[in-house]
Parts: sequence; C-alpha cells; structure tokens
Amino acid sequence: MDRADDAVPIVELLDERRHLLDVAQWMLGSSTEAESVIDETYRRWYGLPRPARAQIAAPRSWLAQVVGGICLARLSLPGVGRSEARNDGETWAGAERPDGMLQEAVGEVLRGALVSLSPAERAALILNDVFGPARRRAEDAGEQSERADPADHVLRSLGARRLQRTAPNHHDSVARAFRQAWLTQDAALLTSLLAPDAAALFDGGGKVRALVTPVHGNQQVARSLLSLLPGSPRTSLDTRSVNGRTGLVATCDRRVAAVISLDTADHRITHVWATLNPDKLRRWNRARTPPGPPNDW
Repeated sequence: MDRADDAVPIVELLDERRHLLDVAQWMLGSSTEAESVIDETYRRWYGLPRPARAQIAAPRSWLAQVVGGICLARLSLPGVGRSEARNDGETWAGAERPDGMLQEAVGEVLRGALVSLSPAERAALILNDVFGPARRRAEDAGEQSERADPADHVLRSLGARRLQRTAPNHHDSVARAFRQAWLTQDAALLTSLLAPDAAALFDGGGKVRALVTPVHGNQQVARSLLSLLPGSPRTSLDTRSVNGRTGLVATCDRRVAAVISLDTADHRITHVWATLNPDKLRRWNRARTPPGPPNDW
C-alpha cells in the first residue's frame, strides 16, 4: 500500500506532466500525439511492480526517457524498424544512467536554436546524444502489475459503505475548517476534523503520479493531504460546490489541479475523494471565471 508521505505535491505533478508534454510535442510536432504518448508513458509507470517504482530515484527523468522512447517508436526512424524502435523504447526506460541526464540534455536542446529540425532529426539527436546504448530492463516476472486506474472499483467499494451524511450546515463548517487547516498547514487541526477510520482516495486516472491505493486513518489521511497540498505561492484552495455539497477546489497557476469532495458524519470527515485526473478536470477549467482577489492564505 502507498504511504501517506508518498503523495507528490500538486505543483510537482503539474510541472512534471507539462514537461513531458513539451518533450513529446517537441519531438512529434503534434499536441494530440503528445497527449497519447503521455498516457502511454504513465501506463508503463503504473505497469511496473511496486518495488521497481520505489527504486527509481528520479521519476521525472525516468518518465522523460520513456517519452523519448515512445516518440522514437512512433516516428519510425530510417534504418530502424517499428518493432525494433518499440522494443528499444521499452528498454530505455529501465537503462541505468545518471539521474537527470535526459532532462538536462533535452532542456539544453529546447533552449537552443534547433526549432528548424524535422521531428525525425530531433528524435535522432536525442537518440544519439542523450539515450546512448539501450540496455534491457530486468523485470520481476512473479509479481503482477498494478492497475493504473483503480478509482472506479474503489469508488464503488467505498461508496457502498458511506455513513449517514451530516446536516448541510455542519458539513459546510467542516469544509471551511478543512480549508483553514490547509491555510495554516496545521496537521493537528486537519487530523481532528477526520474520523479515526477516515479514508482518502486519489483519482489520478493513471495520468499523473497520484497515490494509487486508498489511505486509511485520520493521521495518515491528514499527512497525505498536506503532502499533496503543501503551502505554495502558486497554489490556492477554495470552498466550492462539488457534487451538490461544499467541497474544495485546488488551483495551481490559476488552473484547477484538484477537486476534493468530502463525506461527513457526526461532524467529522469520513471520506475524502480527490480528483486529479486531468481529463476529469477539463470541464472545471473550461468553466472557470476570471480570477478574483488573491486568496488570504
């Protein structure tokens, strides 16, 4: 099971996905193709056995390397068969290398005056100057891969056991207190708002590096939420109507990055449902009005 402290800060999640999209679009020249590549990249991440993921010291660099391999496979470089390119794209992901090597190299190229290169030339540059010889990745054949998106199953399982909901006015007070605990980054206050057996589910849809298993227990849930939403000048958290009740909407760089709904009973939060899936957040971002005065956090 994922640890509460393993939650990746929301700013990092967004920066990572934007970086990967930039690399893929730069190589392929198509935003639609880039989105498809990123989806496949995160599928491979979640397809790794949990111990293998835990051993990756720099996930962002690993993911960027996978993006490069997938792009090369799709470009089908001259002299390289599509099946061979696809196999290399998989093995590059596991090849040992200095952490950050690809990220730094791609960053240097992006900053250079190389925009005139064709997609194939861009891919060749990365192939020759960045990736180096590909080495096969050792896999633990005895361990099953983790599902990339367990959200639907868990939502049904937890939803069947929801407690009687708190009256709307008390629910609203709890939601506002949740926001106050975030404003002050007060773990003790947030823990006190959560039922002892509270649970939190983070629905990343397999498209961001969100926790993939529910977090249980008030202290663990509080830690996971504060790890996901640490105080940052780029982030705000506001109370909004979510699924007909007061919830919370987190924005990063003025874009909705997470929508949090709460189940409450006896004036405590029993379940936290955090939607981080970029696809599910599109309608929230389309509906956003021009931002008002800065939040008082």
